Amino acid sequence: MSIDFIKSVYYELVSYLVPEKIKYKIEGKCNKCGKCCKEIRAYGLKNEKDLKIMQFIFPWYKRFYILRKDDKEVVLSCKYLSEEGLCSVYAQRPLLCRNYPAKSIKFNAEMIDGCGFKVIKKEFKDYLQNH
Repeated sequence: MSIDFIKSVYYELVSYLVPEKIKYKIEGKCNKCGKCCKEIRAYGLKNEKDLKIMQFIFPWYKRFYILRKDDKEVVLSCKYLSEEGLCSVYAQRPLLCRNYPAKSIKFNAEMIDGCGFKVIKKEFKDYLQNH
């Protein structure tokens, strides 16, 4: 088990307990293309074993499967994505999906090309200018 994986589990747990400090903001609107459900970057997950552990700790992870692996992480996909790019179990989707994308995040994420959302970096000087 890698340190990155342990950090990933830790951050997932802490996200439910600790209020966030806004560092990055998400703006835009959904294009309903399904790309966010088809190619999910799983930072900290390196292999099938890591995914199985996450599925044990967080049962809603069972909806995801490994689409492909690259040097840094695995890329997940949701088994409930329809051919039209929409969720086939929309009313039963987990909070992760309901809240996607979060209005603010603690890390510099990247949106998939063509996504209607974008990440806005909020630097300290921006805070000073607005207050």
